[in-house]
Amino acid sequence: MSARGGKKKMTKMSRSSRAGVIFPVGRMMRYLKKGTYKYRIGVGAPVYMAAVIEYLAAEILELAGNAARDNKKGRIAPRHILLAVANDEELNQLLKGVTIASGGVLPRIHPELLAKKRGVKSKSDTILSPSPEKRGRKSLGGIKKSGKKTKASKARTPKKNKQKDGEKEGASNSATDDGPGDGFTILSSKSLVPGQKLSLTQSDISHIGSMKVEGIVHPTTGEIDLKEEVGKALEKAGGKEFLETVKELRKSQGPLEVTEAALSQSTGLAAKFVIHCHIPQWGSDKCEEQLEESIKNCLTAAEDKKLKSVAFPPLPSGRNCFPKQTAAQVTLKAISSYFDDSSPSSLKNIYFLLFDSESIGIYVQEMAKLDAK
Repeated sequence: MSARGGKKKMTKMSRSSRAGVIFPVGRMMRYLKKGTYKYRIGVGAPVYMAAVIEYLAAEILELAGNAARDNKKGRIAPRHILLAVANDEELNQLLKGVTIASGGVLPRIHPELLAKKRGVKSKSDTILSPSPEKRGRKSLGGIKKSGKKTKASKARTPKKNKQKDGEKEGASNSATDDGPGDGFTILSSKSLVPGQKLSLTQSDISHIGSMKVEGIVHPTTGEIDLKEEVGKALEKAGGKEFLETVKELRKSQGPLEVTEAALSQSTGLAAKFVIHCHIPQWGSDKCEEQLEESIKNCLTAAEDKKLKSVAFPPLPSGRNCFPKQTAAQVTLKAISSYFDDSSPSSLKNIYFLLFDSESIGIYVQEMAKLDAK
């Protein structure tokens, strides 16, 4: 009561402030009544609706800001919103039927076109490489100048040499070339100076268990969980035996430190080993340097087991995860610098296993930059 005996003036509070949200709850209620979705609308329905829309707006703005920063822009454009939605699995599933005005399209290069380019390169390589055949032809040409008897005796030896050379080449190729197998398309490849070969490979994620490599990298958390897309595919392909192997690794190894890599048997898979690596979160302190170190630790773990081929799937996309462009840049930089700095390595083939058109376009672009450097 006041001094004059009147009532205290109560300050008016909006429904949004009482609910603790920014978006207008009263307007949501009005829209729900106007739309006549139901004849009876609960009191908590507009509050819940305002909170959900506010969360989605904040999430999209955060991811779009990261995309703008990656592209060195100070203002968020519709293109950045499109990339933010496409890079997040949950948002992409929720807004798959939405068209963003002036957002552009996702980069996509048809595998058939890249395969043709790769075939042209391989033909040029084969034309330049066959020195034994040329030597054999030259020796035959020199023999023609001599008598007929010497032709018959010396012409047989190059054929035997060719057969031996062919057997040696076949044995060496079978020993060093581990090929990804059926269901995997090699889009493009690049050879590093030390002799390693980087290959961009396209396939469906369900085929990851049948990839014929000696090691597959599994980006995970410190608890070595299988909750991400790659982990679920490995668990589905390996079955209970693979899950038991992972459980034993958790008991023996314990939680992994950031950038730490642990190697386990790939029971039930075509590969020999799975390299579990604790990937840092995007936005943490020195996250790019930590990601580069974690990739080098994966390569070191593969070399300790004398592996010849390793496959790197793309890093998980979503909240607190690396943008695809940044992840591709750091991954290629780490691998090229690792082989430049290290001594002779047992690794010969590095595969980048890609599942979507956007990742393919990004890796093709970054591989071209690596060629230019």
